[in-house]
Amino acid sequence: MVDDYEPWRRFVWSTLKKQPELHVIGEVSDGLEAVRKARELLPDLTLLDIGLPTLNGIEAARRIREVSPTSKILFVSENRSLDVVAQALSAGAGGYVVKSDAARELLQAVEAVLRGRPFVSSGLAGRDSVYPEDKHTAEQGRCDKVVAPSGPQSVESNRHELRFYSHSAAFVEDFAQSIEAALENGNVVVVIATESHRANLLQQLRADAVDVDAAAQRKRYISLDVSDSLSTDMDTSTEDGFAKSVPPAIAEALRTSNEKHLHLAVG
Repeated sequence: MVDDYEPWRRFVWSTLKKQPELHVIGEVSDGLEAVRKARELLPDLTLLDIGLPTLNGIEAARRIREVSPTSKILFVSENRSLDVVAQALSAGAGGYVVKSDAARELLQAVEAVLRGRPFVSSGLAGRDSVYPEDKHTAEQGRCDKVVAPSGPQSVESNRHELRFYSHSAAFVEDFAQSIEAALENGNVVVVIATESHRANLLQQLRADAVDVDAAAQRKRYISLDVSDSLSTDMDTSTEDGFAKSVPPAIAEALRTSNEKHLHLAVG
C-alpha cells in the first residue's frame, strides 16, 4: 500500500481487512520506498497513488515491474485525467480506481486485478476511451484488451452523480471519504447540507485527522446550510450566469478554483 496520506492508508487497510484472504504486508509513503519494498517483499498486489514524494506513482510502477515482475499493480488516485490513466495502464498497472469511488469499488477492483482482469473506476468520466471494447468497469465483466486514448483528452466534464443511501451514517461515511480525497488533492469543496449532516461530516473528518479548520481558513472547505444556499432562479446556462446566481461563498470558491486551476466539488 503506497500513499503519502496516512488517514487514507488507514481507510484502505480497514477496507481490505473485510476480506480475510487479503493481507497488507507493507505500507510506505513515497515512490522510491515503494520500489525498495516491492523488491524486498515481492507482493502479489501493490496499491499505488499517482502523486507521491521522491518518485511519482507511474515511474514507481515501471520500476516495480522490473524488480518484481509477478506483482500486479492497482492505482488508487483522485486524478481523473484520461492521459494519466493511459500512462498508468501503459506502465503495467492492471487497474485504476478513483479515490472518491473506492468505498464501493476498491474490493471489486482488487479482486479483478488479482484475477488478471483490467478494471477502470465507474467514477472516471470518459472511461470508454480507455477501454473502448469489452471493458471491465464497475458495471461490466471481463476485458481482454486495453486501448489507451489516441490523443489528449479533456479532463473536465459536466458529470453529475446521484447516490441513494439507506441511512445517514452511510451517507456521512461515503461523503466524508470523497471530501478527504478532494482536499488531499488540494481542491475546493463546497458542502450544502442540513445542519445535522454538516455537523456529522465535520465530526467524521476530524476523526479521520483531516484539518478541516485549516481548509476552511484557506477557503478550500466551505460548508453551507441547504435551506440558505440554493436559489430557485439560478442561471446555470453559462458559467458566468451560474457564478452570479449562487451564494457569495460558492462564487468565491469558484473564483479561487479558477485562479488556482483547481477542481471545485459541490456535494
